Amino acid sequence: MEMKRNVGGIDKIARIVVGVVLIVLALMGIGTPWTWIGVLPLATGLLNWCPLYTLIGVNTCQKKESGSGQAS
Repeated sequence: MEMKRNVGGIDKIARIVVGVVLIVLALMGIGTPWTWIGVLPLATGLLNWCPLYTLIGVNTCQKKESGSGQAS
């Protein structure tokens, strides 16, 4: 299975921020052991790929227009 980018923009930033916050809370001993779940959004944000998005057909990356940026 090829890992095509399907996480981008604000979705990517939100995943990274939420993941870091949850991991920091886990390291500080605040919250439950479930705060380690922050590894998942952090990883999907850094990899720009979410397996769940692949299964349900979601893509938050901006699509590039073909042919743009070519000189006349």
